[in-house]
Amino acid sequence: MLAVSIHFEGKSQVSTKPLTGLKVLEFSHTIMGPCAGLILADLGADVIKVEPAPDGDHTRRLPGFGAGFFAGFNRNKRSIAINLKRPEGRTTVHRLVKDADVLIENYAPGTMERLGCGYADLEVVNPRLIYLALKGFLAGPYEHRPALDEVVQFQAGLAYMTGPAGRPLRAGASVNDISGAIFGVTAALAALRERDATGRGQRISSALFESAAFFMVTHMAGTVASGHPPKPMPERRHAWAIYDVFNTSDDQIFIGVTSDKQWIRFTEEFGLAALGENPDLATNVMRASHRSWLIPAVQEVLAPLSKAVIAERCERAAVSWAPVGKPTDLFNDPHLASHGGLIDVAIRTPEGATEMTRLPAMPIEFGSQRERPGLTRQPPHLGEHTNEILADAGFDRAEIDRLACEQVVVASP
Repeated sequence: MLAVSIHFEGKSQVSTKPLTGLKVLEFSHTIMGPCAGLILADLGADVIKVEPAPDGDHTRRLPGFGAGFFAGFNRNKRSIAINLKRPEGRTTVHRLVKDADVLIENYAPGTMERLGCGYADLEVVNPRLIYLALKGFLAGPYEHRPALDEVVQFQAGLAYMTGPAGRPLRAGASVNDISGAIFGVTAALAALRERDATGRGQRISSALFESAAFFMVTHMAGTVASGHPPKPMPERRHAWAIYDVFNTSDDQIFIGVTSDKQWIRFTEEFGLAALGENPDLATNVMRASHRSWLIPAVQEVLAPLSKAVIAERCERAAVSWAPVGKPTDLFNDPHLASHGGLIDVAIRTPEGATEMTRLPAMPIEFGSQRERPGLTRQPPHLGEHTNEILADAGFDRAEIDRLACEQVVVASP
């Protein structure tokens, strides 16, 4: 059952844990697989992270910009560590699969098959299993290639569109890993719905390259609609005249004026009557053709003003604006903090200590109370839940002790 209700004082409201009762096995690393598991876990599924014994998910130990991967995408899960290279390890996984609803894996093509845990192996064990394979590419000539988010950003044109001409640049976040996970979860929920009707599971898949290609849809369609190939975003043909970053007296600010009514309010608020009354600037299309001199004219008026003053005036004019923020600004963002948008998550520091920090919640809300999915478990230690997961699957104490003694599984003390 994919949704539950809470009855309170005669009213029925949707729980923020609608996937309670769903059992998920996650064989994954880095971002795409863990992100798919995180989405399901945040929504209430029992997500069991099956880590390779003895060392676990390698992203636990990544340096540099990868240092936050594990803590960022592994809350609300249980961890079991199993050595799948051992026959007893594969047998253990097959026993866990018997009552699983969904399996997630994002290993290199052919890895799960070599370990005896591909869909053909597990379908026999559990015909109702939804097997979500998250890969670099879907079916086609590239499907056996390994891939990374950055690889497909270059291949699909995202890096070309992000950097200035001649300097392709990856986006500042792993956008294809995350979108691939979202598309994969969408497919998994659809497959579960189909299973309700047919009683059978299936293999489904999502991929990095196709996710990156999906991001290019407006640029592809725009090429046909405009008759011009797309230029990189720093040099793009603008759809709106005022849609830019402006210098202020103390900082920078982004302003977007996207309608003719906004233009009238903007010019009135900033004392730009001459521009507002100029017949050559009456419509957005006309204004966009005069950006070469219009942007400097607006910049000249904004430069002496502080960011706070400009923001206040944009608010009064109901014109979109934004500070030029940094990721660290989000730790104390008042909007995120106001209604469950930040979750307290434990993170291991370089010194080996555990520090609590605040990370963004799932960007969804439920019901008239606008509830956000929250935290039920901190990111697990390696094998933290091995014993209880095996016990839940019917292993007796002697079997669990033997598997641990023979290093088929790893269990945290």
